[in-house]
Amino acid sequence: MITACLGPGILDPSGGPGLAGHLARYGSLPAADAVQAAERCGLHGRGGAGFPVATKLRSVLAASRASGRRPVVVANGAEGEPASAKDAVLLTRSPHLVLDGLQTVGRALGADTLILAAAPALLPALEARLAERRDALPVRLHPVAERFLAGERSALVSSIDGGPPLPRAKVPPIRERGVTKRPTLVQNVETLARLALAVRGDTSAAGSTLVTRREEISGLVRVDVVDVPLGAPLADVVRIDDGVGAVLVGGYHGIWLSAEVASSVALEAPGAAAAGVALGAGVVAALPASRCGLRETARVVGYLAAESAGQCGPCLNGLPRIAAALDDLARPARMPTAMLEDLLRWCGLVRGRGACSHPDGTVRLVRSALEVFGAELAIHDAGGCTAVDPAPFLPTPGSSP
Repeated sequence: MITACLGPGILDPSGGPGLAGHLARYGSLPAADAVQAAERCGLHGRGGAGFPVATKLRSVLAASRASGRRPVVVANGAEGEPASAKDAVLLTRSPHLVLDGLQTVGRALGADTLILAAAPALLPALEARLAERRDALPVRLHPVAERFLAGERSALVSSIDGGPPLPRAKVPPIRERGVTKRPTLVQNVETLARLALAVRGDTSAAGSTLVTRREEISGLVRVDVVDVPLGAPLADVVRIDDGVGAVLVGGYHGIWLSAEVASSVALEAPGAAAAGVALGAGVVAALPASRCGLRETARVVGYLAAESAGQCGPCLNGLPRIAAALDDLARPARMPTAMLEDLLRWCGLVRGRGACSHPDGTVRLVRSALEVFGAELAIHDAGGCTAVDPAPFLPTPGSSP
């Protein structure tokens, strides 16, 4: 079950996404400068990379002027990661705030094509919300494929153009040649919603972030979305006690932290150079001590390997080998020393060589698991396992609790 634990601002506490309620809560959308508003509040993207929004807007504007072609703006609500629910909750609770941000950016860039990409299940309700509005710039809805990489910027552009939802070459960048070969801005829906607050003068718009929180309470897995201040202690976001074995931060391209480390670190602002801890997809999951962290990671990495585009060596060959080796290590049995050595070597060979960031993100998760669950590796090597609950904790298609 997904609920919304509401903070002041980005999520409508009434749960009613109608335009009248939206205007009563936030007021009309002013004709403010989106670039200046983003820069003034220091807004960074909430799609995973954490890039400064003002810089991104200026780069697309410059590309548009250089080419003489009006840009396309895409609101990215694809959210292909199974563990994340923040964008879906936002589009359900506060869709008009996202649409306000989309209109603001479109106006600032001089765009004539606005697209909102989201899961097919969300589109009927979004269509109803669009029917309530009288915007100067029409918005087209685009259904996204239910794949992990479907929300990657170039994959989304390919899908909008009628191609497969797979990443493409990085050159030329989509800011110069994206949808229908025009300069294109792809911005996460949460980023747009926060920009809509910023242009209304909300100086705190960039100071918090949506997080999908997963934890086990009284034997039941609870998933909810929380709006939390950046810099908040991780222990204030998710419960970390003796019943927690480790904490996953950033999603399936994030990292594992031991419970001891997690209890002493804070959520960092997007774009901040933290000590290996990044918000990424905005997922924080407290793994119960009753589960095997190696087994959980092996299952997720197997899913990530299967979801790869298969267009380059690291995805086509590297990730399947890494997934198979990790699956072997996750099974309690005597393991050859060379198995772990091979796994680490393959991780090193894959890193930095993919056509997109998918191999790097997967390797990041694997390396952190081998470090955090090192003691469990030794127990597996002796034929044992500390887990007492075989049920999956982290969701993958077909295995969600």
